[in-house]
Amino acid sequence: MSTLRNLAGQTAIYGLSSIGARFLNYLLVPLHTSKGVFEPAEFGVITSLYAWTAFLNVVLTFGMETTFFRFTNKDNAALAEGEKGSVFTTASYALLFSSLAFMVLGTGFSGSIANGIGFPAHSVSVLMLVLIIGIDALTTIPMARLRQQGRAWRFAAINILSVVVNVAGNLFIFLYCMKKFDAGESNALIDAVYDPSFGVGYVFLINLISTGVKLVMLLPEWPPFRAFSKPLLRTMLAFGAPLMVAGLAGMVNETADRIILKYLLPEGIADAQIGIYGACYKLAVLITLFIQAFRMGAEPFFFSHAKEKNSGETFARIMNLFVAVCMVAFLVVMLFLDLFKWFIPNPAYHEGLRVVPILMLANVFLGIYYNQSVWYKLTDRTRVGGTIAIIGAAITIAFNFALIPVLGYMGSAWATLACYAGMAVISYAWGQKHYPIPYNVSRVLLYMAGGVMLWWGADQVHFDEVIGYGIRAGAMVGFLLVAWKLERHSFSNIAQ
Repeated sequence: MSTLRNLAGQTAIYGLSSIGARFLNYLLVPLHTSKGVFEPAEFGVITSLYAWTAFLNVVLTFGMETTFFRFTNKDNAALAEGEKGSVFTTASYALLFSSLAFMVLGTGFSGSIANGIGFPAHSVSVLMLVLIIGIDALTTIPMARLRQQGRAWRFAAINILSVVVNVAGNLFIFLYCMKKFDAGESNALIDAVYDPSFGVGYVFLINLISTGVKLVMLLPEWPPFRAFSKPLLRTMLAFGAPLMVAGLAGMVNETADRIILKYLLPEGIADAQIGIYGACYKLAVLITLFIQAFRMGAEPFFFSHAKEKNSGETFARIMNLFVAVCMVAFLVVMLFLDLFKWFIPNPAYHEGLRVVPILMLANVFLGIYYNQSVWYKLTDRTRVGGTIAIIGAAITIAFNFALIPVLGYMGSAWATLACYAGMAVISYAWGQKHYPIPYNVSRVLLYMAGGVMLWWGADQVHFDEVIGYGIRAGAMVGFLLVAWKLERHSFSNIAQ
């Protein structure tokens, strides 16, 4: 029991620190999109450059985090006993060499890279981004080592401190220095650190500092070079290559739209449109945070209950509850969007609010797909996940190229929905052949359709503000009561 309690405690620490860190970063959106900070075109630069970051992180880490966990397993028969002790060293220095090479080359060619990706005026930001990506890759294995050793508190402390430094730096520059400077006030500190012409570069400079803090805190964890093994590295790279391919496909699904928009929209409006789209995308935060929390707790639950009698029925009930909760989050945001829109304070961004319901539904389908992933994990068909991700990437690219010229960033939103809905349908059909789970498809669709219809119906009713909010609140309460009536027995059974 003490072992299980310890595991539960560590899982809570990892989950809360990761979700908390992500939430703190979300709080930068209202700051960056405030009037006088970044207009849509400037925020579009930030959005686009960070989209490139996601791809390069996957390439530089080369699936090495998962590979590290796999190869440190004491039951791994592929390794000799002496090699097991060098897994951490080999993985760490492999990423050190590749990251240093990336940073040296990226620094030398930052101007050419900035021109190549369409941001010739932001070569300094690109240079800092190269360093951020390289340093972040360096910290991957030491952070994984902390998890592998069960040092959850140190893991959480490093993660949160890095984010706090990032948030504090942004508040200092944009809420203090910029506001004072724009008001005609100044002092020695502002004169020393703030230059209005640096603009979006401050976002990347602060990120670089916070990433550097993370690296410094991990230096005591760095291993000696003497245990590095070239034969082991070859084996680990062969294992990690398919993981990198699957990771790249996943990043296409998540971020390719913000890159493709840059090339398919007219040059004069592209950055502003990307900024509007990227900011409004953040309003799906309630669903994305819930999905992240669910993923952290669901996988160990699925594995621990897989051999129990009627486990399939349990998994099906979990799907019902999951979709019901997701649609509650959908209704909370959509029924009160006229309040949530002020998460983005500058009205110049509000024209993009029409993408929010599409993107939130897309994330519901993504959550359904993650929920279904139990079938290929329990049957050791993990390559299926990569295959489905690649199919999703093909859908994303095809729909973006087809729809953006016609619909602009709305085309990207519909492409995201098509991608995640397609992945969920493919996974369901494939999984029923190899690991049948009696999902109640009609109930899942009822929750989704019911949520959408309630939002649409409430949106068509135009009363004064108080009555309108009352009608919307009533619609949400009605949905909750129906879901509770249908699922209360399932919830009680799972909780036991």
